Amino acid sequence: MEAYEFYATPENGTILIPKRLRRKVTSNVKVILLEQNSRKASSRKATTSRRSDLLLTPTIKTNGWKFNREEANAR
Repeated sequence: MEAYEFYATPENGTILIPKRLRRKVTSNVKVILLEQNSRKASSRKATTSRRSDLLLTPTIKTNGWKFNREEANAR
């Protein structure tokens, strides 16, 4: 399954596939609609960005930890 992203404005309930994608899309498609609202979208994007930053760069405060490699490997 290939994924393509584009922006479109529905007209009478119809969304046109851009010309650049028409040759690539030749069979049935699965459509997921995401409505773009400027205020909601920007605040959601900022929140998601912060969450993903936390997930991608975990930090653990190790001040005061005593680490013994031999003890850790013995487990």
